[in-house]
Amino acid sequence: MTIPGLTVLWVLPILGAIIVALVPADRPTIARGVAVGFATGTLAISVALAVLFDSGGDRYQFVEDHSWIAAFGARYTLGLDGVGLVLVMLTTVLTPLLLVAGWHDGSRVANYGSRRVSHTYMALILVVESMVIVSFLSLDVLLFYIFFEAMLIPMYFLIGGFGNASGSFRGLHSGPDGSFRGLHSGGTERTRAAVKFLLYNLFGGLVMLAAVIGLYVVTARPEGPFDGGTFDLRTIADTAASGGLGVDPAVLNALFLGFMFAFAIKAPLWPFHTWLPDAAVQSTPATAVLMMSVVDKVGTFAMLRFCLELFPGSSQTFAPWIITLAVIGIVYGAILAIGQTDMMRLIAYTSISHFGFIILGIFAMTGQSQAGATLYMVNHGISTAALFLIAGFLVSRRGSRAIADYGGVQKVAPVLAGTFLISGLATLSLPGLAPFISEFLVLIGTFGRYGVAAIVATGALVLSAIYILWLYQRVMTGPVRGGNEKISDLVPRELVVVVPLIALLIVFGVYPKPALDVITPAVQPTIVDSSGGQR
Repeated sequence: MTIPGLTVLWVLPILGAIIVALVPADRPTIARGVAVGFATGTLAISVALAVLFDSGGDRYQFVEDHSWIAAFGARYTLGLDGVGLVLVMLTTVLTPLLLVAGWHDGSRVANYGSRRVSHTYMALILVVESMVIVSFLSLDVLLFYIFFEAMLIPMYFLIGGFGNASGSFRGLHSGPDGSFRGLHSGGTERTRAAVKFLLYNLFGGLVMLAAVIGLYVVTARPEGPFDGGTFDLRTIADTAASGGLGVDPAVLNALFLGFMFAFAIKAPLWPFHTWLPDAAVQSTPATAVLMMSVVDKVGTFAMLRFCLELFPGSSQTFAPWIITLAVIGIVYGAILAIGQTDMMRLIAYTSISHFGFIILGIFAMTGQSQAGATLYMVNHGISTAALFLIAGFLVSRRGSRAIADYGGVQKVAPVLAGTFLISGLATLSLPGLAPFISEFLVLIGTFGRYGVAAIVATGALVLSAIYILWLYQRVMTGPVRGGNEKISDLVPRELVVVVPLIALLIVFGVYPKPALDVITPAVQPTIVDSSGGQR
């Protein structure tokens, strides 16, 4: 009997969440250990799938196809291609590290009166991991949509129920385990950020739902090319590539915009980004990284998988407009990052700029740009995770996010400062670190078709150097400011989180070939389809 590897991959975190919830309330350490164990098991399965994956074989591998809702033509269809593989690997690598990084985060809401806060926090992270994995594997449009929307629920509770309980942490004190003590106020901002996150993404999802229904209507037309309605991505994409849908281009344009709107909010693309800085700042560092490095990648992945494949003609029509928004986002995010006085908000704005690069590469529709954009999704996830978590470790020691409260940290915590510097240099795409290769591919792939956009985006690299180096200078160098002299260096638990991330930044910076070998064949059909040719 063939083992359904893809189903096991996403079910295992759900099973782990259930078991974590069943651990006795007075055993939080056991609950945390169980969560890390299941996340590590999920990582092991993803590694096995990566080893078995044949980059020269069929585009979609380990395919599972079963009847689901026959009346609607919906099926439970999963498959793994090169793009999905690298993003699944990103998700399964980061999740156990985030669970370790957030080991003590449950104590931040101890005033809630519940003894199971750690259990719930860990379980919710596992649930999000499971839903993200399904999104990367789904080959059925309706199945994708359900999990695309469902992941908002656990993320809402992670932000609103387990976020930072104070707006700036200024004047607060932290315990020896790195968790904050006496946090009993500030929940209003956290709740507002969670509701804003939910409303933005729910609205985008409702627009997408209308587009999903419209797509089904198109496939269910009696005179259409299908024998009844279908949600099968491969079938619709093949027909769309050959121009056989037989639908007015205006209808396809409307459907494309419905999908693209939801993905632009999730990504996020300027000007649909305004929920991100608040949600990132009000979350715990582990939750913020889960959101920016993992969950938001579902939006950019879906642009590549669904928008370009289901609506190749519309993608070409709207590409110049989307590229314009992406370039604005690159410059906008960088400029606002320079002006921030809050360390965590500064890093959040850098992600808006980086997502602009990813979307630029996707809609430039060249082999180099799309391979670079996909690799950028992975490298951004790693670099942002490293920078945001290290900054979170620093904030937990000092009790403040205000950049002005720091100075001279490298004298009292040299390992923390050194790893912060490497992560920051990766964020500005220093050669030799992972993001450089992906950003370089995006820019040279874009230049041939959209030269002005590539030039403006390249100029924005100077801005990234300004905000990262200025942040490091103000926080880490100079004399030790009052209140910083007792900041301790990274402890073993934190090194367990940081060292693998730094190692990945260096390895992918000098040897990205393994990732590009599986990405390049996977994006090739998208490029051909988007140009109007045959696959």
